[in-house]
Amino acid sequence: MSDDLLGIGELAERTGLSVKLIRHWSDIGVVPPAARTAAGYRRYAPEAVARLELARTLRELGLSMAVIREVVTQERDLAEVAAFHADALEARIHALRMRQAVLRSFARRKSTTKDLTEMTGLARLSPEERDTIVHDFMTDALGDLDPSAYRDGLLLAVPDLPPDPTAGQVEAWIELAALIRDPELRAAIRRMGEYAAEHAAREHREEDVLKAQELTDLWVASVDAAMTAGIAADSPAAEPVVAGIVAAWLPAQAGTGFAPADEGHGDGPEARRRLLEQLEVASDTRLERYWQLLCLINGWPVRPSIAGEGEWLMTALRANPEPGARAARIGEILSEEADVAPEARLEACARVLAEVEELVTAVPSERLGDPTPCTGWDVRALLDHLVWENLLWTGLAEGTLRSDFAADHLGEDHVAAFRTAARATLAAFRRPGMLRSQYGPAPGWRLVEQVTIEMLVHGWDLARAIGRPTDLAPDVAEAIMPAVREIYGDLPRTPGGSFGPAQPVPGSATAVDRLAAYLGRAVG
Repeated sequence: MSDDLLGIGELAERTGLSVKLIRHWSDIGVVPPAARTAAGYRRYAPEAVARLELARTLRELGLSMAVIREVVTQERDLAEVAAFHADALEARIHALRMRQAVLRSFARRKSTTKDLTEMTGLARLSPEERDTIVHDFMTDALGDLDPSAYRDGLLLAVPDLPPDPTAGQVEAWIELAALIRDPELRAAIRRMGEYAAEHAAREHREEDVLKAQELTDLWVASVDAAMTAGIAADSPAAEPVVAGIVAAWLPAQAGTGFAPADEGHGDGPEARRRLLEQLEVASDTRLERYWQLLCLINGWPVRPSIAGEGEWLMTALRANPEPGARAARIGEILSEEADVAPEARLEACARVLAEVEELVTAVPSERLGDPTPCTGWDVRALLDHLVWENLLWTGLAEGTLRSDFAADHLGEDHVAAFRTAARATLAAFRRPGMLRSQYGPAPGWRLVEQVTIEMLVHGWDLARAIGRPTDLAPDVAEAIMPAVREIYGDLPRTPGGSFGPAQPVPGSATAVDRLAAYLGRAVG
């Protein structure tokens, strides 16, 4: 027997494989012994090391032992096997990605067992089956509407899941398939289709799409800038923003049944009504999400949501239905004579600031992240706003306009920040002659009145957030309610506005509870 032959133990030492595994592979013909000793022990040729290492590599790649035996014994070509197995792995990876996407979507949605079965089925549909589902939905929603560029675009835009989709694309398809079952989406598409059939161009032109997108980008940027600057949509300060957007929008109305500015129809009630109508028709968030999902599935750029900007602009149009209307109304209100001595209003403001300071002092640092009645604001954000309001009105009283709305006004010590700002407010208001000086259309005491209202309402928010009694300055809250109704009574109580619809109050409500409820807070 040759001295070059190796025992099974030596093979195990050289390859790192176990003796048991080598014996098994030897038994099935992957690495047959070259000889046996008189005692029956297996002996292997030196090339058995390379054969075992190849077998291990192929096994790690997932090949079956039958195929591995054929390759190492040269019964099958390795390149042919590798290509075949790569294709099999590709199909397996695709299936695993689909399964992963279904499970992630299921976990995120906290769906039922039935939902999991449906989601799995949706992920396995063929491209033709996916097209049929979406096309049937669209044709049912659009029905017999007259042709329009919008209608044609909807029918042509179908989800085109690639052969090798990412998990995100599969999740987007599952979400879209669930979304198109929503009757509210169907109704939104129908409204858009009806409006387009009446007002939009009949033929789809790429240049029209680009112009529409440029116009959208313009008004979104204008609104973003206004929101960043802290301009309330229902305030007179929103008027210039609205005017600029209407001026850019008017030329795009040629051919829609509404005469553009060069035909003598410029910015006015009719133009603003028409723009608001268009925004309202297109504002459904389900429709926006449908297009986002379609882009995700098809690998197109996904535009961020503009729902917040749309709500702001719609509210601004409702509050400013014609140029200068809101400013004129506010000017009329502000020019009215005071029914209470201005000095008394200043004293009331000082009392409210003192009571709100007590609330601010009672806020421990660990409560800064707690929620508040103000949607989207935690306690820290609310405190920052209380400080900002003082800084804003102090600046106005001193003849300077603050422009740092988006800055952090709280710092590390919320109590010191509020106390400093409140002291500055009172110092500015107590300057000789301030109460009767004119600040635009408003006398100084109106600035005092506005701070009092802001502190009462947001003081109530803070009291509710930290579980304190909501009985701030009851006589002040009672006395100021007529002014609140007069100033804010005709504002649109819609998303994007400063206040929600007035809420009911229980019989035990305090005066400031009633004030907060009138301005949209849930008091119950």
